[in-house]
Amino acid sequence: MKLATYRTSSGDQRIGAIVDGDSRIVDLQEVHGSRFGKPSPWLASMQSLIEAGDPGLDLAGELAAQRNVSKSLADVSLLAPVPVPAQIRDCLCFELHLKQAYAKAREVRAAKSPDPAAAIRDMEEKDILAVPPVFYQRPIYYKANRFSVIGTDTDVIWPAYSQLRDFELEFGFFTKGCSADIAKPDAAKHIFGYTIFNDFSARDEQVIEMSGQLGPAKGKDFDTGNAMGPWIVTADELADPYNLTMIARVNGEEWGRGNSRTMHWRFDDLLSFISRSETIHPGEFFGSGTVGNGCGLEQWRFLKPGDVVELEIERIGVLRNRVRT
Repeated sequence: MKLATYRTSSGDQRIGAIVDGDSRIVDLQEVHGSRFGKPSPWLASMQSLIEAGDPGLDLAGELAAQRNVSKSLADVSLLAPVPVPAQIRDCLCFELHLKQAYAKAREVRAAKSPDPAAAIRDMEEKDILAVPPVFYQRPIYYKANRFSVIGTDTDVIWPAYSQLRDFELEFGFFTKGCSADIAKPDAAKHIFGYTIFNDFSARDEQVIEMSGQLGPAKGKDFDTGNAMGPWIVTADELADPYNLTMIARVNGEEWGRGNSRTMHWRFDDLLSFISRSETIHPGEFFGSGTVGNGCGLEQWRFLKPGDVVELEIERIGVLRNRVRT
């Protein structure tokens, strides 16, 4: 099932099931009211549905079958699947992204020296701008601003303090249930569903602040900087999330392509590690980090005001956002 949060013409937020080749949406609460004569608290929001667990999903699936009352997606405005997630953790799962980002950073730094080739060799020998060993020891992550989330077809307002505008092609999952110390074999039971994530990044600010051994902060935390969507694909519909083609386009031109099978750390690794002595709550979002070839930094190629970024992940959909100042 594909589940979305949307805004009606009157401004109300509703949740619905996407049907008919991703062209129409069934308002779940509306169908419930027609059948049972009253609203369901489980259908008040996507967060409420996630908290309802499997019984809520079963109800949503039953109601979604009433396609005769669906409406065109063109007549509604999709929001982020969970407009204010309970928590956002963005992780580093893809080795190729790190390798290519650091290689490009060495190249840019070396270009300022009299002998760029020698400078690159020197940095490589000394492990300067190299993948940190901790990446291979554990899944590392940061906590992002959960209040800066937007959905598809919503503009990203770029902060005035940044000129190096970048996107990041990621996907991730929302949690269900409430548990700590999750064992890897049990991790799948705690995944509600998957969506696409564009972690927009102010690279110039990020480089400065992370030299202080903390962050990222303002390199990531600005209003509208976390785009998610267009909807959630429930876990039962995506039995294998580790063989999905991932494509990034800017103004219709392909900038990068990767595949989720290249993840060094998988989602069961994340849940097992992060839940150590820490309770994971329903509706938390875990990001995969950027897939290899999935951002402008790896090419030293950045966005301009007015650019439209489309992130596509096989079997999930397309997340589309325009950048403006």
